[in-house]
Amino acid sequence: MPESLRWLQQPFGVTIFWFLLTFQVAVLARAITRRDRTPASRIAWVAVVLSLPALGTIAYLLLGETSIGRGRISRLHRAERMLGTIPTPQAPVLPPAAQLLSNLCAATNGLGPVGGNRIELLGSTSASPNEPMLDSDAAIERLISDIAESRDHVHISFYIWLDDGNGGRVADAIVAAALRGVACRVIVDSLGSRSFIRSRRWQQLREAGVRLLATLDDIPRIGHLALGRLDLRNHRKLVVIDNAIAFCGSQNCADPEFRVLAKYAPWVDIFLRCEGPVVRQAQWLFLSTWMAETGEELESLPSQRPLPAFFAQGAVAQMYGCGPSTVGDAMSDSFVGAVYAARRELLITTPYFVPDEALLRALCAAPRSGVRTTIVFPKRNNSLFVAYACRSTYRDLLQAGVSIYEYPLGLLHTKSLTADGQFSLVGSANLDRRSLQLNFENNLLIMDPLATSAITNRQEGYVRVSEQIALEAVEAWPFHMRLLQNAIGMMSPVL
Repeated sequence: MPESLRWLQQPFGVTIFWFLLTFQVAVLARAITRRDRTPASRIAWVAVVLSLPALGTIAYLLLGETSIGRGRISRLHRAERMLGTIPTPQAPVLPPAAQLLSNLCAATNGLGPVGGNRIELLGSTSASPNEPMLDSDAAIERLISDIAESRDHVHISFYIWLDDGNGGRVADAIVAAALRGVACRVIVDSLGSRSFIRSRRWQQLREAGVRLLATLDDIPRIGHLALGRLDLRNHRKLVVIDNAIAFCGSQNCADPEFRVLAKYAPWVDIFLRCEGPVVRQAQWLFLSTWMAETGEELESLPSQRPLPAFFAQGAVAQMYGCGPSTVGDAMSDSFVGAVYAARRELLITTPYFVPDEALLRALCAAPRSGVRTTIVFPKRNNSLFVAYACRSTYRDLLQAGVSIYEYPLGLLHTKSLTADGQFSLVGSANLDRRSLQLNFENNLLIMDPLATSAITNRQEGYVRVSEQIALEAVEAWPFHMRLLQNAIGMMSPVL
């Protein structure tokens, strides 16, 4: 017996061996029986734990569990019950395909479609892809202007907030609003905004009377080591002002130069400004998180403040949000439903593409059924693993007839889907495993030709300056590149 294994002949060695073996079997049983896990994910984790017994078991403990705690889930569900449902005076009449998609989204939070909304795409409506920073700066400028006009409350939730030019100007606007008596509540993610939480700006907001919340900062830890997934995130980008205006999209509270990852800049984003009944749904999503995390009971706020304006010729829209507490694969289902609802044309932009099997099958089926399908990715991605996993899907997508483009003028961070010029999905959710299964996300379903046309024009601007990827080029990739991409793609269920 090798010298390194002689400890197994000792009594304590036998005890340790059986303990480790039992522990590994327990981890395998947990990986196989855990709820809300796809078969692919179960198989991937079993392969990891069996092939790398020590490292695989540790990896499962750090990445395999996605629970945010029974206490937090209970508080979230209690807050949702306290908020109740938002009454819809008259449900709009939708085409059959749009109605089915709307029903799917409504099943997530009970928030149904509402008409009479004004949806504005901020920035250049003529699509200026060569000057992408202008759209982001213009969106932040409009947000600051609306905060300056606020009278009752400002509710803001951002995944990333940086203490830079735009981030500082938004903070200054909130401080000014709080000092004149406006109730200001701010939610940031404790991981995405960790530098901002430690900055002087955070303290400045607190001293002005702003209520502050850094979410998911209490994952059980041993020192700095998280037990369970350390990357569970509140990825939402959501603003509600005076129960009259809401902002949503992919925009973080930061400069497009995004100096913490400047070599990938500019960040190219989309931000929508909403007025009308859908604002109350955005308020519902914000308050469900705020009440659950802080214990502050604000359930009367959406219904007893003046109702949002109703625009007679306005758009039909609905907001929905998902997270680790959501049963099933609600976010994935909404994207799959949107893909199958398309009849003629489907145009998608996303920075992070690691789809589950259902979504990848839907995207491959779309062009086969006659839907012209186009997806735009960034040419350079700030996540190397995501870039490899994304490109592992190129061959299947291209063979199915999907047109793939790569945007070269920065990190295309816009998360958008438009179909047939009739409906669109815009929000915080990427088409990757984290957004589909792990993060708290919010999306807006818009069933309106005018608003969808503006978003489609923006997307087409991205396409015009992007590089189309040919199937021949993908098949010519060297063997070592395809091996690496497919190996990482194979492990995507555990990422």
